[in-house]
Amino acid sequence: MKRYQKIIGLMVVFCLFVLAGCSESGSKLRKPLNWDLETFQFTNQDGKQFGTKDLKGKVWVADFMFTNCQTVCPPMTANMAKLQKMAKEEKLDVQFVSFSVDPDLDKPENLKAFIQKFTEDTSNWNLLTGYSLEDITKFSKDNFQSLVDKPENGQVMHGTSFYLIDQNGKVIKKYSGISNTPYEDIIRDMKRLVG
Repeated sequence: MKRYQKIIGLMVVFCLFVLAGCSESGSKLRKPLNWDLETFQFTNQDGKQFGTKDLKGKVWVADFMFTNCQTVCPPMTANMAKLQKMAKEEKLDVQFVSFSVDPDLDKPENLKAFIQKFTEDTSNWNLLTGYSLEDITKFSKDNFQSLVDKPENGQVMHGTSFYLIDQNGKVIKKYSGISNTPYEDIIRDMKRLVG
């Protein structure tokens, strides 16, 4: 009798794990942010106009950076390059967009030289400039709830998150882009959106 109770108990525990795994691997994202994005059109590293019309119907990941950054931007960009590579290995059709927070210095040629230090493949990665510091400060705050600030003496301060945006132009999730970047979670969430 006790033997059957143990077997039944183990089966119940096993079923709970299976059900928990099924709910986690479902097609819906847990607690989506659903932040609306305003339309934009800026200049990319190739000197071409790029914006929401080019991203319509596509899943994309965004971050904020600048080429003269001496602290968080190089590791963030390396992390984004790793994420880009992982997405390609999974055959996920995902775009990557990096908004410069120092547009006065970050001309297209500077952005191009910067990104080439991290990846040779920029076919699905656009680094954007062509706006004022005031414009990107407002854009970052209004659309990504992320502050940008340039002290009189010193480098631009900005958020270090990666943002996942769905096909409808809504910010769905926010992840750490600098430390303990949850690559597998981001890939899983991409799959749920691209699905």
